Amino acid sequence: MPSEQPKTTAEILEETGKKTENCQVYDPAYLAKVQDGLKEWKKEKVKAQDLANWESIPLTVLGSEIPRELIYTPLNTAGTDYCAQLGNPGEAPFTRGIHSNMYRGRTFTQRQLVGFGGPEDTNLRIKYLLNHGATGINLLFDMPTIQMYDCDDPMAQGSVGSCGVSVNHVQDWELLYEGIDIAKETSSIVTHYPSNTACLFPMYLVMAERRGVPWEQLQGSSQNDMTLEELVRNSSEYIPPKDCFRIECDNIEFIRRNVPKWNFITLNGYNFREFGTSGVTEMAVAATHGMAILDEMIRRGYEVDWVAERLAFFWSGGMDIFEEVARLRAMRRLWYRILKYKYQAKKDRSTWMRCHLQTSGISLVREEPYNNAIRSAFEALAAVLGGVQSLHVDSYDEAISVPSEEASLLSLRTQQIIEHETGVTAVVDPLGGSYYVEALTNQMEEKILAEITEIENQGGYVEAIANGYLSRKIYHYMYKEQMRIEKGEIKIVGHNYQKSSAGEDFEAFRYPEECEARQLQRLEAHRKKRNSAGVEKALHDLKIACREGKNVMEYTVNCARAGCTVGEQWKIFKEVFGLWKRPGVF
Repeated sequence: MPSEQPKTTAEILEETGKKTENCQVYDPAYLAKVQDGLKEWKKEKVKAQDLANWESIPLTVLGSEIPRELIYTPLNTAGTDYCAQLGNPGEAPFTRGIHSNMYRGRTFTQRQLVGFGGPEDTNLRIKYLLNHGATGINLLFDMPTIQMYDCDDPMAQGSVGSCGVSVNHVQDWELLYEGIDIAKETSSIVTHYPSNTACLFPMYLVMAERRGVPWEQLQGSSQNDMTLEELVRNSSEYIPPKDCFRIECDNIEFIRRNVPKWNFITLNGYNFREFGTSGVTEMAVAATHGMAILDEMIRRGYEVDWVAERLAFFWSGGMDIFEEVARLRAMRRLWYRILKYKYQAKKDRSTWMRCHLQTSGISLVREEPYNNAIRSAFEALAAVLGGVQSLHVDSYDEAISVPSEEASLLSLRTQQIIEHETGVTAVVDPLGGSYYVEALTNQMEEKILAEITEIENQGGYVEAIANGYLSRKIYHYMYKEQMRIEKGEIKIVGHNYQKSSAGEDFEAFRYPEECEARQLQRLEAHRKKRNSAGVEKALHDLKIACREGKNVMEYTVNCARAGCTVGEQWKIFKEVFGLWKRPGVF
């Protein structure tokens, strides 16, 4: 007999919902009165043109194209059960927030992204931001480091220290964190890929060892996300998705065992959405990715709570304020339901959708760059209204260059003004109960769940990457989005609407020109000084571990101790796993 088709997540949640008694907020007689009043209002007060166009779709950059009604009333939330669908903050289903007091108890971490030039250049910028009130470190690497090439590789020429900091080995990490207390400061290390995380994060751990800081004290997060390595990344070299996923889960396993306060992955919706998807698809892909990890770690013999309580998410914040608030609320509720009813998680913390949010980079434009400060401020406000745990605000010059010191400070000040001058942190979930926001939250949850089903029907997250389904989805959305911008259907002030010459004389940040020479000289000295036999042995052991299915991070830690570089370890991965050609999208 053919094996029974596994139930989709939506089917599991639907069955659970049928067992729950629904208690509506509104009395049916009262709703009938509202219905009669709405009919009379439409008849007497609303113009025929407005009735004909009752629904409108806001066209915004990377929007989800959900139609909006002219007004919202109790009729739009008539079936809402406050206890089952909303609840109080800090209790299931966490729609209104994962903590009972939210920002009254602990405000969002203000974590500005930083990285350019060599380690000493970025070190000074980190200290500058911390001295001006930043409450966390958010570290970005240059393109050669991200793509796992050492700075002396021909592929790195001309790109060293641009768009991020150049790091090759442990000594670079020591310069990067010189004078910074890693036992006190939390760090978001934007390692992007699983392969990169396996090479770079062990160097951070070895730096901690050398300082005498126990790994158990370290707090922060690594990105470690296969979506970035196999979908969003533009490169000529990819390892196969199944091997990339194996490395991702090896990293999770090692970090969870040895660095218990560290978030071993930030399920990355941000770069996926910025590459060209809607906010709905962003969350659906991250959710299916999270479920794939849980399934694999359970297969490896671990309890769901042991894994889930350290899962975290990373979202892109767009310009449609109410949609952004609604989808954060929707995803908190949906992730709770998935963990509770599909995976039977026992701890509340395991069901939390904890997240960092970065305002949208793709919404920023080169023309009239100071307008970007306004865009980022609105996106940041929506994030806070939606209840994020950590926030980065993009700087006004990021469409042109790495942020200047002045622009970085303004972005940090934007967060501080939202926290201290607007009053929005005084009340938990201040938009909760709005007919509009609650209706939109329900719609967002339904749409995210529908796209989860689409991915599950492809065979799940890993297979949806391997067969090209998600790549095709990106490119079709991206093409349609770009056409709408070029036609002026999506209006961007100063770019395709109300254009002017303002800002044409804008002076962008300039990278330290001597950075590449400094890094080349430092790498050459490092290679001469290290023990070559120890390097060869560590790389050989890593190769065997890759072939025999052992946990690769156990061995990349030894590579870091021996002085191996990022590029040398990446070559081992390519040699053992081979290269994968991404499926065509057209």
